[in-house]
Amino acid sequence: MASVTVDEAMRRAVALATRGLGATSPNPIVGCVLLDADGEVVGEGFHAYAGGPHAEIVALAQAGRRARGGTAVVTLEPCDHTGRTGPCSHALIAAGVARVVIAVPDPNPVASGGAATLRAAGVRVTLGVRAAEAEAGNVAWLTSMRRGWPYLIWKYAATLDGRSAAADGTSMWITSEAARTDVHALRGTVDAVLAGVGTVLADDPRLTARNLRDGTLAIRQPLRVVVDSSGRTPADARVRDGAARTWVATAAEVGAGPDGRVDLAALLAELHHRGVRAALLEGGPTLAGAFLAAGLVDRIVGYVAPKLLGAGPTALADAGVPTIADAIDLEITDVTPVGPDLRITALPRKREA
Repeated sequence: MASVTVDEAMRRAVALATRGLGATSPNPIVGCVLLDADGEVVGEGFHAYAGGPHAEIVALAQAGRRARGGTAVVTLEPCDHTGRTGPCSHALIAAGVARVVIAVPDPNPVASGGAATLRAAGVRVTLGVRAAEAEAGNVAWLTSMRRGWPYLIWKYAATLDGRSAAADGTSMWITSEAARTDVHALRGTVDAVLAGVGTVLADDPRLTARNLRDGTLAIRQPLRVVVDSSGRTPADARVRDGAARTWVATAAEVGAGPDGRVDLAALLAELHHRGVRAALLEGGPTLAGAFLAAGLVDRIVGYVAPKLLGAGPTALADAGVPTIADAIDLEITDVTPVGPDLRITALPRKREA
């Protein structure tokens, strides 16, 4: 096999890491490529599931003795602590790796320190190779660990004129089956799905990740979270059906904001404490407006159908925007056709203080 550059190896490691999306939480996604002393790929791996072997350990097992004197190219700083698995920094040293190339330092104070341990053992360490790509692929986990609450994605479906339902309240289906299938794939990448009690009362959603063709459930289900200030979720609501874990978050349990409703910042902090690193906000317009007004939304994914209604509920309620000068500006990062619909991905722009 021909030798590859460190840059090429990191690009491969970033691609490998994404295979773990939705399965590793509360751990990060990580990819690793091992090169021998001649620059030939002798091992590669990714972190496939929480509690399983880390990417470096998988790659070292493939490489065997050929790792000695070689280079480990890894998307995140090798861990330096013993949890459900041993420290990867020690494993790399024991294998005789001469150099470790890291894209992004580990922001988790419990696990960080691998780079220092490697240097102390005489291993050459390089930081920052393809850091932007590694950051983008692992943005939810990195963001969550750096600030202490989950990376929050608001997903909505609407007509071209912004309606989430018709005037008579009907909403099935605004978007196509292709778009709905895409949403279930998105659910499979997060740790929790949030909805307001109003949506539960009106639509009785299941909030599970499933195959729409046969109704089968995905192996890993996100936590279902009903934001229900006063505990109105019915005992027979489908979110209580046992298909996935469910938490009905009340103001009495989480804490109340000035309006008497669930304190959204406290809710996110509690979710982080429960191991949630990425969360999907699905409904409804009032809850979405409250999260946006509080500046707690990190990404927006909108499914826009080529339909016009002219009346009916809008996808977004009051988001704290009294005048055009206070509009929430967005950076559109992707526009992709999904069946007859469009999936638009955008990031809220940070406002200057």
